[in-house]
Amino acid sequence: MQKIYVVEDDTVILEELKQLLKSNGYLPVDAPPCDLALLDVNLPGESGFEICRKLRESSDVPIIFLTARDSTEDELIGFGVGADDYIRKPYNSSILLARISRLLMRKITSHQSVRGLTLDVGNMMVSFENNSTELTKNETRILACLMKKELVTREEIIEDLWNNSLYIDENTLYVNINRLREKLKLLNATDFIKTVRGVGYRL
Repeated sequence: MQKIYVVEDDTVILEELKQLLKSNGYLPVDAPPCDLALLDVNLPGESGFEICRKLRESSDVPIIFLTARDSTEDELIGFGVGADDYIRKPYNSSILLARISRLLMRKITSHQSVRGLTLDVGNMMVSFENNSTELTKNETRILACLMKKELVTREEIIEDLWNNSLYIDENTLYVNINRLREKLKLLNATDFIKTVRGVGYRL
């Protein structure tokens, strides 16, 4: 489970963020090490900008500022100290999750494996029990998304494909998921992709 370092001094917003992250397969933590940092700017004592600077001295984890400070100058400072994204409050939960997923997807390795199912991203091949088959670009990215975290929303998959210049809408996603399931069945990898009603998919 991927760890998200959350720094937020508003206890109500902090609990909302933690619940949102937990319900989407992430583990919120109060300190590094982490896989991604989610920082407010206005904090008692040390600012989010200072925390970001210190993180960048020893880590290349993705960093997102989630803040009510909405000036262009603040946003430029945020990117200047090493942030990967800058989101203004009030935030949209689906967009926040999609951006978290996009940044975490950058760290995908060329080969991934889950329960004996192995994906070769570079060659767009999937293997299981010494059998393998080719995938399309969309199928490769979808399977990579599913291998990256415990539960993936439809919006996160669509956002990832869009950011990789692969246009897809919800109907096309459904078709691609079904085609991917059929290819996995040919490898005897049955029931790997499970639908989570109203949310998305999981392996």
